[in-house]
Amino acid sequence: MRLGYARTSRTDQDASMQVDALIQAGVAADKIFIDELSGAKEAKDRPGMQELLRYVRSDDDVYFWRLDRIGRSVVDVLNTVNELVERGVRLHSIMDSVDPTSPQGRMQLAMMATLAEYERELINERVRAGVIAAQKRGVRFGPSPLDEAIAKERVATARRMMAAGKPANLAAKTVGWSKSTMYRYLKTYGNEPMEEDAPVRPGKDGSKYAARRRSMPPREQ
Repeated sequence: MRLGYARTSRTDQDASMQVDALIQAGVAADKIFIDELSGAKEAKDRPGMQELLRYVRSDDDVYFWRLDRIGRSVVDVLNTVNELVERGVRLHSIMDSVDPTSPQGRMQLAMMATLAEYERELINERVRAGVIAAQKRGVRFGPSPLDEAIAKERVATARRMMAAGKPANLAAKTVGWSKSTMYRYLKTYGNEPMEEDAPVRPGKDGSKYAARRRSMPPREQ
């Protein structure tokens, strides 16, 4: 069986490109496991990878877009590869064209994963250096603070609307804020902040890609 794995990161927040590449490689859309998480978590701690590891069986083929998608570091990549290979799973890296089941492929995998990790570190260093340089020039990051008089006027309008029975979402939209921003200003400029509505929590799988596949039934051992 052909299975696929995709993961987004801070610099790649949309898995569509990876999903499309996996489908072109012959993986069915409902057999693609996706993690929409930062690469800070190790592979074994990601829900999508955990589901894949539970589902995959010997003689399956697992496709991924690029080596750095399956691990946060060289060690993590190699550990994930070793676990799958030891279980008799064949791995296919679409962009790297590496066969991790062969000694040559394992050597290439280690080298490419090392370079990918090095590249990420260089990017992070350049970003940090750019931020520090901009701060020294007086550049301020984040939204500009709202004028106090305007903020108080909007708070008064929002409180009047909610006192009249209007929902908090409508009051926030009317004054041009999100609901969380409105409550933050209410705490700052209002007398007593009104109780915030209980947040609506997403389901276990809030991914926009969840509709691509249904939960797959357990496979026989």
